Amino acid sequence: MTNEQSASARQAPVTVVGLGPMGLALAGALRGRGHRTTVWNRTPGKADRLVATGVRRAATVAEAVSASPVTIMCLKDYETMYEVFGSAGDALRGRVLVNLNSGTPKEAHAAAGWAAERGVSYLDGAIMVPPPMVGHPGSVFLYSGSREVFDEHRPTLASMGDPRYLGSDPGLAVLYNTALLEMMYATINGYLHATAMAGSAGVPAVEFAELAIGWFLPAVLGPMLAEEAPVLDKGEYPGDLGTLEMNLNALDHIARTAQEQGVQTDQPRLMREIAARAIADGHGGKNYLAVFEVFKHQAR
Repeated sequence: MTNEQSASARQAPVTVVGLGPMGLALAGALRGRGHRTTVWNRTPGKADRLVATGVRRAATVAEAVSASPVTIMCLKDYETMYEVFGSAGDALRGRVLVNLNSGTPKEAHAAAGWAAERGVSYLDGAIMVPPPMVGHPGSVFLYSGSREVFDEHRPTLASMGDPRYLGSDPGLAVLYNTALLEMMYATINGYLHATAMAGSAGVPAVEFAELAIGWFLPAVLGPMLAEEAPVLDKGEYPGDLGTLEMNLNALDHIARTAQEQGVQTDQPRLMREIAARAIADGHGGKNYLAVFEVFKHQAR
């Protein structure tokens, strides 16, 4: 491949469907790296800031898919994918869909079959970083499914982060995703519960974090939790980059994946229950750290 061909591949047209916080970050990163980017969202106004930077807003899903060889979707779940793309009709045939929704391996297999019936090349995937990290070279994105599709479109995928191919089984990306997210949630829950225990003796979260994070927490979560320690003392949990409601969706996928795979489900079910309790207490629009409010008090 010549340098000119390589540059052309890196800047291939791409469509993004779904403009929540993560979808906005994906489209912004792709546009920032020179891709002619088209977007569609059920609430069109979410694209306003992107349009101001040169991103094209499609009026329909069919128009969005037709604008690019590759469509990257970042929707709530697989059911939403079927609802959204059901109206695209023949516009899907011969295109590539890259699914960055969350769900379970069983759902990923069903989605791959759905795509094949419509003549669509399909990759399932998972994003392992928060929205502000999208576009950074070291930000890990997981993919599984067709190796040929992955290799052909790797330059586009690399514009969003570090693409890791896991294998031809389309369920592997979401399986890895749920397994790794369970580690993350369990670690955060342990830290927040420990902080609540120390706080019961009047120890501020900031003071406890100095020892707890340096002693135990890994490099990935440690800096983030250290930065957020003052938030715990203030009891302020802004949900701009992701709400507890969104996290409950991921926790539900973890619990269902454990059940599908035939492994013990008590831990993921408990984590889901804790998040649901925080939402019931009025924290659904806040970020995940709001479960700290649950840990600070005995169950009533």
